[in-house]
Order: sequence, then C-alpha cells, then structure tokens
Amino acid sequence: MVVDTDSSSSPAPEAPRRWPARVFDRGEDPDPRFSLANERTFLAWIRTSLALFAAGIALEALNLPVAPGLRRAAAVVLIVLGAAAPVQAWIGWLRTEAALRLGRSLPPPALALPLGVALAVVGVLVLIGLLR
Repeated sequence: MVVDTDSSSSPAPEAPRRWPARVFDRGEDPDPRFSLANERTFLAWIRTSLALFAAGIALEALNLPVAPGLRRAAAVVLIVLGAAAPVQAWIGWLRTEAALRLGRSLPPPALALPLGVALAVVGVLVLIGLLR
C-alpha cells in the first residue's frame, strides 16, 4: 500500500484561535510549565477572594464581641477586598502571560500593596473593636 505523504494537496488545519487575542497573538509560546504556574497563581487569587468574602460575611454573621460599627466597617472592607482580588487575578494573569510570551521580566502584582494595606486596616479595626 502506498501512502501519499505530500502535504501540499491538503492544507494544514488552522490552529484554534485563543482568547484573549491581545495576549496570545504576540510573542512565542513559553514553556508550558510557566503558563501553568501563571494559571495556578490566578487560581490562588480566586481562592483568596473566596476567603475574603467568607471572612467578611462571618465577621458580621457570627456577632463577635467587636464594637458593631467597627465590625461592620471591617466586614465591608473584607467584602470589597474579596471583589478586588479577582481583578488582581485577571490583570496579573494578563500581564504575566504577556511578559512570558515576550521574554520580559515578570511584573509585580498590581493590587497586592493596596490589598495588604486594606487587610492591615481591617486588623486594626477589629483590634480596636475588641478593646472597646
């Protein structure tokens, strides 16, 4: 049996289009281990978001011995942080994947400092509320 190995008779199948194009249409595919590590970091930010939501809800729902106004303020800050963490996840994933594809240095997390400062504020609010 003779098999025709001439590929000129049929066009090669086109690679599926990947989203977002502004990331995947530039540069070269990096080592898959780096892209997978970037995805794990994205998922870690999503888990952090869920934990922040849970902490904010628990702080208010469990009626802890914290001054009510400070308890509510801390809960609101935690819930807002929970909403901000997925934004960090997406922006961080985009920036890191683009840097990997273009062979550039990896960018720092864009919202890590504001999130850290806000968590410190929550800690101070709860501490003050406990001492009242």
